Amino acid sequence: MKSYCSADHANACQDIPRPVSALSVNFSPGTIDKRHTHRRAQLLYACSGVMSVLTDTDAFVVPPMRALWLPAGTAHEVHYRGRVCLRTLYIEPHATPTLPSYCCVIEVSDLLRALIVEATRVPIEYDVAGRDGDIISLILREITAMPIASPPLPLPADPRLMRICRAILAKPADDASLEDWARSASMSRATLVRLFSRETGMSFIAWRQQARLVEAMSRLDAGHSITRVAFEVGYRSPSTFTALFRRSFGLTPRQYSALPATSRR
Repeated sequence: MKSYCSADHANACQDIPRPVSALSVNFSPGTIDKRHTHRRAQLLYACSGVMSVLTDTDAFVVPPMRALWLPAGTAHEVHYRGRVCLRTLYIEPHATPTLPSYCCVIEVSDLLRALIVEATRVPIEYDVAGRDGDIISLILREITAMPIASPPLPLPADPRLMRICRAILAKPADDASLEDWARSASMSRATLVRLFSRETGMSFIAWRQQARLVEAMSRLDAGHSITRVAFEVGYRSPSTFTALFRRSFGLTPRQYSALPATSRR
């Protein structure tokens, strides 16, 4: 048996007698990890590739320079887009009192990235008092020191609205009208507008725009050109995309792409 966690040993990683365990596994494009929970908290990180993650209340897009913090017991579903090299941590909820108590996307510094990768190479039952224990302790300190990145997209509880949101997240360039979406959900346009606002705190139009911009941010992080990203997420011109991006995030897509990874938030 290997001395570190693998995909086959993911469940065993939850119960080892150490505060942190690490998992290293690669996923093929289009793989979906269906809704599940972990006894431990999880830092979901991929050193390459982009993930989309759905919880019961929010949607997140996680590019390689960011990680998603999931408190213990959080139900979630992961969509691996492209080839994803997952290097993730399972952390006892009370390993340190300063860990976040809610789901959030955090920035990943060069140091934290190196520490996560190194954690996947240490033995499962590492020496807490030795070098490996020091690596784990520093990881916990770095997690709490990282700034929170983009906010999540709120998801509705109504299953009809959730189907619409899933469809938009899967194909952000879909330009169906409010009437089209209402018809697909077997409700009137007015009902969709009212219910969507009540359940998400946002208008449908604002939600779809934010979904497109968050998706655009992840594609810019992956190195795609601004023009390509604009069309891929549903804008008819790069100038319109640029104006909306700047209005939402305070800088243009070009300025955002030029930032160091640890400055993007």
